[in-house]
Amino acid sequence: MERTQIMLDEKQKQILKKISDKENRSFSELVREMLDKQIEQHQKSELAAAAHALMVDYSTDEELTAFTALDSEDFHA
Repeated sequence: MERTQIMLDEKQKQILKKISDKENRSFSELVREMLDKQIEQHQKSELAAAAHALMVDYSTDEELTAFTALDSEDFHA
C-alpha cells in the first residue's frame, strides 16, 4: 500500500467520518472501499461501452457470425 494525500471539503470529511464511526471502521478503510467500488463501476462501464461499440460488427460481419448456425447443435466426441 502507498500513502496518498487527498483534499476533501469539510462536508465530505464529516460524512465519511460519520459513516466510518457508525460502521466501526477506519476512515482510510472506508475511503479505500469506496474507491474500489467506483473503480469497478468505471471498468464495467468501459467494458459495456466497448461491447456496445463492437455489437454492430458481431451482428453483421459474416466472418464473425459464420458459426452462429452451429450454436444450437450438439457436439459429440
